[in-house]
Amino acid sequence: MSVTRPILIFDSGLGGLTVLREARYLLPGEPLLYVADDAAFPIGRWPEPELKARVLALFERLIEEHQPKAVVIACNTAFTLAGGHLRKAHPDVPFVGTVPAIKPAAEQTSSGLISVLATPGTVRRTYTRSLIDSFASQCHVRLVGSDLLAEFAERHLRGEAVGDGDLLAEIEDCFLERDGKRTDIVVLACTHYPFLANRFRKIAPWPVDWLDPAEAIARQLMRVLGDANTGSSGRIQDRAVFTSHPDNPALDRLLAGFGLSLLKGASPAFDQAGKVNC
Repeated sequence: MSVTRPILIFDSGLGGLTVLREARYLLPGEPLLYVADDAAFPIGRWPEPELKARVLALFERLIEEHQPKAVVIACNTAFTLAGGHLRKAHPDVPFVGTVPAIKPAAEQTSSGLISVLATPGTVRRTYTRSLIDSFASQCHVRLVGSDLLAEFAERHLRGEAVGDGDLLAEIEDCFLERDGKRTDIVVLACTHYPFLANRFRKIAPWPVDWLDPAEAIARQLMRVLGDANTGSSGRIQDRAVFTSHPDNPALDRLLAGFGLSLLKGASPAFDQAGKVNC
């Protein structure tokens, strides 16, 4: 594979930057392309058929234009809905997905009480239920869907105020006491949520482990690349694409802090129905 072909990291907004950060640390010689479908954010509120069609259409354009050597879907909602279809449509492109870290949570819990903090779409997904049946059937797993946390994480990352009371209202259902035991692990099943993890620790009613999937995703990417990993110590400027075509100096500065330059006018455009305009 050509050294110039990027690893494409996809999310609906800024959450996938947690994965990009880990990928850069483990794969310092790889060019990275961060793609945010922020025009659709938050995607957890989309009807499933429309969202799947949107993701598939977007990737037709992205793969044709950028020829990535691998793709990371840093979004539980998008991957659990469309990951299988993307792999079938693009069999020559290695895809690394993001799924709720239910298996490691089941392996690490002492109390047997686990919560999965996710978007409503991930909570509803049959894929999530199958993970519980396969890996955590001996545990009590509480699924907690939040309509607002991804938006709160974006606001927090942009330096906007998010109140502790607003955050607590979204996470308090994660904490269960039963038969003298307490929830001891909360799975962060959205890549946005680790940006709020320190806030969660301060307001939680008792200490728990907050499982951040970013490092595990980056390690899986490294395994998938194998010999295709350039192993070079040199770096070129990593790039970012946002589907809303933002012209926002504050976003430019935020992305620069993550080592990214925004490619303006380079992303596919969508009409109001969510279809790609070629």
